[in-house]
Amino acid sequence: MLLTISTTHEPATDLGFLLHKHPDRVRTVSFPFGVAHVFFPEATAERCTAALLVEVDPIGLVRRKGRSAEGFSLAGYVNDRPYAASSFLSVVLGKVFGTAMTGRSPDRPELAGEALPFVVQLPTVPCRGGESVVRELFGPLGYAVDATPTPLDERFPEWGDSRYLAVTLTGEVRLADLLAHLYVLLPVLDDEKHYWVGDDEADKLLAKGETWLAVHPARDLITRRYLKHRRALAAGVLAQLAEDDPVEPGAADEQLDQEEAAVEKPLGLNQQRLAAVTHAVVDAGASRVLDLGCGEGRLVRQLLQVPTVTQVTGVDVSARVLERAESHLHLDRLSERQAERVALLHGGLTYRDARFDGFDAACLVEVIEHLDEPRLGALEQVVFAHARPGTVVVTTPNVEHNVRFEGLPADHLRHRDHRFEWTRAQFATWADRVAAAHGYTVRFAPIGTDDPEVGPPTQMAVFAR
Repeated sequence: MLLTISTTHEPATDLGFLLHKHPDRVRTVSFPFGVAHVFFPEATAERCTAALLVEVDPIGLVRRKGRSAEGFSLAGYVNDRPYAASSFLSVVLGKVFGTAMTGRSPDRPELAGEALPFVVQLPTVPCRGGESVVRELFGPLGYAVDATPTPLDERFPEWGDSRYLAVTLTGEVRLADLLAHLYVLLPVLDDEKHYWVGDDEADKLLAKGETWLAVHPARDLITRRYLKHRRALAAGVLAQLAEDDPVEPGAADEQLDQEEAAVEKPLGLNQQRLAAVTHAVVDAGASRVLDLGCGEGRLVRQLLQVPTVTQVTGVDVSARVLERAESHLHLDRLSERQAERVALLHGGLTYRDARFDGFDAACLVEVIEHLDEPRLGALEQVVFAHARPGTVVVTTPNVEHNVRFEGLPADHLRHRDHRFEWTRAQFATWADRVAAAHGYTVRFAPIGTDDPEVGPPTQMAVFAR
């Protein structure tokens, strides 16, 4: 069975550093079921490809089972294990690329946290459910999917297609995330595992899916198949995923939100932010608006008061926060006409989602600072490269202004869940780069009193495509 991972990020040979494998050498690792080889069929500054070839020994597998397998000897010798990507390949990925899967690269630490262009090719993938399942699993994670069925016999096309697909995945993603996606989803496609599934497999699923599984639209399917349909294990994992609030915008604890509000309350900053963002949306002429990281729906409620806004969709990664938003918006009391103007979606902001397409404007109000900086590249791709609304409004704290807040200790951020707070120069550098990369212009505006020394408490960027 074969897997190749290619990149055109220059210098492309940095892929060797990220995978902890030298492009000029062949690495061979032995497993109980066979051997795996890692090699680089191409390694230039413009393009680099790492290949993982796994040679499964089906006869050795049968012999190791001993007498217990005698009744199934034919199935043991005649199967697809030597050539079809399956849980064997997943096991090999976990061992051969285990260090890369942690996201660490001492030689290229900045690249390890960056979304890079990758093309993954799997020539023979067994998939229960066919092409649509491949798209259902990998599409929401930001990949363009090409899945071509293999005919049962090319000489007899009337026989139709087999259950095997040639799969190509293309996307910009952190290498560690790419490997985690493959590790989890390969056995899910096959819907079969060659080894016993116990409690440790549930732990592996939660660990490898920590940043993405909870908000994946197919998380139930993934969980059931990965755990080989063991109902008790799957129920436990799904319950934990439902309870967990992944570290993304909107998932912050209500008490923490109150702490930040207490810091900013003397300025009435929250209302000023909502008013400024609403004005930017109206000024852009947007009628369909997407509020990413909507929290409890304050901006959604404000936009519903604007007659020219015909549709407002709020998105948040936290199911509990969305429940509070539904309550605060009194959705159950709205007239039918008003109810048609609003929708709340459960979803992550760092994975491509077709539901984000087709909006005139997208708003990220005090959202980006809740993400780890290496994840901003994924957010950028989701919003600016794929959803591509005509207008994007982003607000974030100005860290320079923090010295003006009484009661906020020096060197402290306004919110314990903030991963960073930027200066005006840092925000401008990021926004200018994003705009240039995706065909937008950007203008900046202060929110709150623009202090002559330290600037405004909140800074806003308005991107126009």
